[in-house]
Amino acid sequence: QVQLVESGGGLVQAGESLRLSCAASGRISGGNAMGWYRQAPGKQRELVALITGGRSTIYADSVKGRFTISRDIAKNTVYLQMNSLKPEDTAVYYCAAGNGPVIFGTPRYWGQGTQVTVSS
Repeated sequence: QVQLVESGGGLVQAGESLRLSCAASGRISGGNAMGWYRQAPGKQRELVALITGGRSTIYADSVKGRFTISRDIAKNTVYLQMNSLKPEDTAVYYCAAGNGPVIFGTPRYWGQGTQVTVSS
């Protein structure tokens, strides 16, 4: 049974920072790719950042230079440090994990989501 539990969302003002955490349990380990996706009202879910089993990282163009994804293998936890937040970053953020070291298409496992709201 795989569980992904997100935390760290909230309401902040533009320019501030937040750090999201995703604690994984079950079959997910440091060898699995994990990522953060987000869905704003009326928009499709989109990839924000991804970290592979080999610890390579991928970012959406809209967050490059502002967001950083990282993982703590010992805690089986992935983080998303979000700096210089903008109102357009407002969305529900979802943690996701794949079955292996990379993710092709839609991730296999999802968390319940955490709301991030950035006011102007």
